[in-house]
Amino acid sequence: MRLSPAIPVLRIFSEDKAKEFYLDFLGFKLEWEHRFGDNFPLYARIKRSELIIDLSEHYGDATPGATIFVPVENIDVLCSELRAKQYRYAKPAIEAFAWGRVMEISDPFGNRLRFSEAAKSDVTANP
Repeated sequence: MRLSPAIPVLRIFSEDKAKEFYLDFLGFKLEWEHRFGDNFPLYARIKRSELIIDLSEHYGDATPGATIFVPVENIDVLCSELRAKQYRYAKPAIEAFAWGRVMEISDPFGNRLRFSEAAKSDVTANP
């Protein structure tokens, strides 16, 4: 038996705001999008590096306010990249903990992406 990495589904309420945040600000690429027809909700898949996220406007697919824990290497590079974009709704910063460093960013729908780099002395740290 093999388990594959999970693909989180995040609830969104505006396609335009979602694309502005995830594609323009965070640098994800749109893999695909689906609607059952005109005037139907969006379901889309985005990807950056190895991180895949599904975004859904469908009622019942997900609950706003979720948190995704994203292990990352070189968190300083990611933080600098995002800060340079001067996105008006998020000013990323890194917070240090005993087990590692975290940069948490909320999307326009109340979901949180918790980017985390483990401390060098403890690469197996769990938050």
